[in-house]
Amino acid sequence: MFKNLSPEALGVSGRQSEIIELALSFGFKGIDLDIIELAESTKTHGLPHARRLLDSAKLKFGGFTLPVRWQDDDATYRTDLTKLPEYADLAAQIGCTRCLTTIAPANDERPYHQNFEFHRQRFTELANVLAPQGIRLGVGFVASAAARRDKAFEFVHNLDALLLLLSTVAAKNIGVVVDLWDLHVSQGTLAALRKGPPERIVAVRVADAGEAAADASAEPARLLPGESGTIDTTAALVALAEMGYDGPVTPATGGNTRGLRRDANVKSAGEKLDAAWKSAGLNPAGKLAVSASR
Repeated sequence: MFKNLSPEALGVSGRQSEIIELALSFGFKGIDLDIIELAESTKTHGLPHARRLLDSAKLKFGGFTLPVRWQDDDATYRTDLTKLPEYADLAAQIGCTRCLTTIAPANDERPYHQNFEFHRQRFTELANVLAPQGIRLGVGFVASAAARRDKAFEFVHNLDALLLLLSTVAAKNIGVVVDLWDLHVSQGTLAALRKGPPERIVAVRVADAGEAAADASAEPARLLPGESGTIDTTAALVALAEMGYDGPVTPATGGNTRGLRRDANVKSAGEKLDAAWKSAGLNPAGKLAVSASR
């Protein structure tokens, strides 16, 4: 496993050079890739120029957001799908082999069974486009009840339902994005993932949860790992290491930064993740230390 920085997951932004500098300054070993920005830069300046900062930083890649509006109408989806092989080829050339997306937990158009088939078909197609370049498609779910409120039809919003859906996809390069906050809110555990190969987990996002509010409909805020102790990030990291997971571990507060400046935000995330890393007995390569007895 490796400590990964995703600007979007922390609610920060910046030019590629700035994000690289933040990652290097605060102990991250990888970053998420903005594949669209890289593609535009490649068209303008050529790939060697576009990737020079990435190469010099020697950072790993956590993944890139699926650049396809796959939940939209068929015409929009098909238009975007024709561009995906180009993005996949570019990502593969620089060693970014994880593509990430998230399922909407509710909608107003399709009942559950129709939506299930809709997702099965599109995920099969998307994964098969990515497969020739050795890229895995990681799919996450949203557990927040607020995201389902006032929608006509609920859909996948917990790990068991997600695993069931992905088991019907006719592609081997598809797996799960595990978000500890969503797992906690949906009252799920990592136990279901122990039954499968480590490759089933494409990416991991870590966050703690604030105290439950008096209002039963309110949800806990996303906090940095270890900030409240509600979610046991250390135990999760140990479990993931035991399962053989070797991918990115990304702090994800969703922009709940409470007014922190960008560098302070990333610094705090790096320190909290580093503390959980050490508490779990992981070495710099994200493996359980020989001396760790758990």
